[in-house]
Amino acid sequence: MTAPDPETKMQFLFALRSRGVTDSQVLEAMEQIDRGPFVRGIFAERAYEDMPLPIACGQTISQPSVVGLMTQAAQISPRDTVLEVGTGSGYQAAILSKLARRVYTIDRHARLVREARALFDALHLPNITSLVGDGSHGLPDQAPFDRIIVTAAAEDPPGPLLAQLKPGGIMIVPVGQSDTVQTLIRVRKSETGLEYDELRPVRFVPLLEGLGKDT
Repeated sequence: MTAPDPETKMQFLFALRSRGVTDSQVLEAMEQIDRGPFVRGIFAERAYEDMPLPIACGQTISQPSVVGLMTQAAQISPRDTVLEVGTGSGYQAAILSKLARRVYTIDRHARLVREARALFDALHLPNITSLVGDGSHGLPDQAPFDRIIVTAAAEDPPGPLLAQLKPGGIMIVPVGQSDTVQTLIRVRKSETGLEYDELRPVRFVPLLEGLGKDT
């Protein structure tokens, strides 16, 4: 895995800062995790541009600034256990692994989970557990979670996921009924209820139930 040259890396980090990713720990994690290996095929040469790119199974790898802003909004601490719904390329989970104690990531596409798991092994990220499953139901056997990050858009914050969030926990989720009008939402859970903050407009693939047809 060839690392980007210093100028490319500097431009990459500058683009993150200019788009609002200012948390030093998040920036450090994104400097440590090279986006290059997570982008394959004809799009590999565009890995360091701040844009979403196609990956297998009709999915996308999110643009780095959105990954950074979602991670920053989650306010992850070193003792946290995080659930990511939508493994995709594995890029978001790899960054989370640099900030949290344990990361569980789940995807409905077995191929994506296999490929991401191979990258996690190659990058020596032992605190990530990657699973094939219906992420809309979360991982009740491992709940509750300190943080939940959903990388696909739901019509509303999913009830099963909210139920698996610890009191004091935070969930980041894109919400919207179409692929053109979505808002990134931060949900804070307290002993008395839920508090919602709208963060920014986004575009994500939809959160679907069931498993993908790939093998």
